[in-house]
Amino acid sequence: MPRRKILSDAEVLLEARRLFAAGGDKALSFGTLARATGLAASTLAQRFQSVGGLQGAAACAGWQELIAALDGAARDSAGKGPQSYLKALEPGAAMAPMLLALGQRDARAGELAQEWRGQVETALALRIGQGEKARLSAQILFAAWQGRLLWGIEGIRLKDLAKRLT
Repeated sequence: MPRRKILSDAEVLLEARRLFAAGGDKALSFGTLARATGLAASTLAQRFQSVGGLQGAAACAGWQELIAALDGAARDSAGKGPQSYLKALEPGAAMAPMLLALGQRDARAGELAQEWRGQVETALALRIGQGEKARLSAQILFAAWQGRLLWGIEGIRLKDLAKRLT
C-alpha cells in the first residue's frame, strides 16, 4: 500500500494527541506517528523539527480548539448558572489535563493554557456575581471541576458547590 503524501497539520496533531493520551511520552515519536498517519517519519521530522516541537504543536492546537469552543459553550448555557457553562465545556475540556502534560515544556502551550483557564474563570465569575468574592469562587469552582475531570471523582456536585460559593 502506498504512503499518504498529504495530511494536514491539524490531522497530524490530532493523531499525535491521541497517541499521547493513549500511552504518554513514550508513545509519541516520529516513528509511531508515521505508522498511525501513513506519512514518512522524515516528513514529520521536517515539519516539526523535534519530538518536543511536535508535542508543543499538538498541545497548542488542542488549547486553540478549547479556546474556540468557549463562545459556543457560553451560547449553549446563556442565562444559566456556572455549572451549566462547565457542563457545556466538558466534552472537550476533558482533554485539558492531558494537554498540560503534553505541552509542559512548550512556553506557547503554557500561555494558551493560562488564556483558556483565565477565560473560563472570567465567564464563571460573571455568572456567580461581582467583585473579588466572585473571582475567588470562580477559581475554586474551576479547580474542583478540573479535579473532577482529572481524577474521575463522581461525588462532587458542581451545582451544590456553586450554590455554596455564591
